[in-house]
Amino acid sequence: MGFLDFFGRKNSAGALAKHAKRAADKRAQNPDRWASILALGEIKTPESAAALLQRFTIRIDPSITDQEEKNLAMNGILAVGEGAVEPIRSFLKAGHSIAWPIKMLEKIVDTDALVTILLELLEGMHTDYERDPSRKVDLIAQLEERRDPRIADAVARFLEDVNETVRFHAAATLLAQEDCDAHREACMKLLAEDESVRVRVSVLDGFIARGWGLGPTSGELQSRLPPGYKANEERVERVR
Repeated sequence: MGFLDFFGRKNSAGALAKHAKRAADKRAQNPDRWASILALGEIKTPESAAALLQRFTIRIDPSITDQEEKNLAMNGILAVGEGAVEPIRSFLKAGHSIAWPIKMLEKIVDTDALVTILLELLEGMHTDYERDPSRKVDLIAQLEERRDPRIADAVARFLEDVNETVRFHAAATLLAQEDCDAHREACMKLLAEDESVRVRVSVLDGFIARGWGLGPTSGELQSRLPPGYKANEERVERVR
């Protein structure tokens, strides 16, 4: 009996549903889950990509097996090509972890399209308190690695986020962009008011990278400089 005979017609709705369920079942036997991931990878449709993405909603032990299965699932999704973009976008909008999906998108779409997707996700987030802001942190950190004229405006509002880690990454991401001059005053405000040393360091490092000083308010901000920094109207420096 051949592989496809055992699992049923590989592209039938019933076969896809069966393999989709098994691939995302952490209680399934490892060889069975592996076989279902492999079978879904052979279908190469948006529906199979959506099914394989569900494998990224669970973790199994040992971690090496988890990594191997996720790599196999990712390869099956990538085999779909551009047809996998919408399933990945829907997966991200559903609130799942972003690391693996972004790794896939990097291999399918260009940087402009990827940033568009990331900014769409960020637009739906707020600056109020939330119990677990890790997804927002991860998203802003992803944008920090990219350069696009849309990013500075999109992350600026997160300089006022309730969460300190979000503010830290928002400042670093904003000041890493070439077109961030319009938000200099907002960064100065953060330096003047934020109680977090780490956030203020993020702002100062960004000012150093851009060659900015503190302007006319440099005297008032001297008390806000963490150890290891000095600044005047013209520039900010690190000191030993």
